[in-house]
Amino acid sequence: MDNLKDIYLDQLQDLWSANQQARGIVRELAGAAASDTLRRALERGVEGIEDGRESLKSLIEKHGKDPRGEHCKGMEGLVKEARAHALKEDFSAGAVRDAVIITQYQRMAHYAIAGYGCARSFARQLGLDDDAQQLNAMLDAAYSGDKTMTEIAGQKVNERAA
Repeated sequence: MDNLKDIYLDQLQDLWSANQQARGIVRELAGAAASDTLRRALERGVEGIEDGRESLKSLIEKHGKDPRGEHCKGMEGLVKEARAHALKEDFSAGAVRDAVIITQYQRMAHYAIAGYGCARSFARQLGLDDDAQQLNAMLDAAYSGDKTMTEIAGQKVNERAA
């Protein structure tokens, strides 16, 4: 790593890897959700993750790099946590599992928010305005997914889990 652009491209590759890993576990979480509302939101989340992954791929390739240049260990840990706590654990009720699914999804969303925010800042500093706009759209989508999960939790899931 010699400069900010090297860091920027490394972070884009890390985000691509994070999305690649998150896509699979979010599909699994959707399949385990008891609430139809939560399941549909998670399915939309998978679509958003796929859109982000494709956008990241185009950004990375535009700079002459391979998206697969990095493996995101942070998301690897979050995926393991989601699988252990939301899928392998025994639950007395579907709403209890749903509350944990939301928790795990939001942890992954917050990781994405941090990554997109940093990458967007790097793009701005580097004068890569088109990149910054694309990253801002991805950041907005991650915030939206997080907000949706908070709303679902507050509308019924947490009450039912209590």
